[in-house]
Amino acid sequence: MKKVEAIIKPFKLDDVREALAEIGITGMTVVEVKGFGRQKGHTELYRGAEYMVDFLPKVKIEVVIKEELVEQTVDVIVDVARTGKIGDGKIFVTDVERVIRIRTGEENEEAV
Repeated sequence: MKKVEAIIKPFKLDDVREALAEIGITGMTVVEVKGFGRQKGHTELYRGAEYMVDFLPKVKIEVVIKEELVEQTVDVIVDVARTGKIGDGKIFVTDVERVIRIRTGEENEEAV
């Protein structure tokens, strides 16, 4: 099994969720996060004063899936979340050794 973590722009969340549901991925964890990459934030004007916004709001989506679905999942996220502008986000794919469903004790693919 693999864990796919995608950090995307917040306004793309619903589109990505719907696209993942279309390929059969229904379970996911979504967290509001803040961060920056190459864009290193930006300056904004508030009541006449300019200030630096270092950490930009993003959304992190986490899904644990069968290895066979990884490429399709990554392709869907890239296609739907891409705006072509800086700050579109990142995708991380990592191995998952073991999953346990607390309620039933099921493990691994049965628990996902």
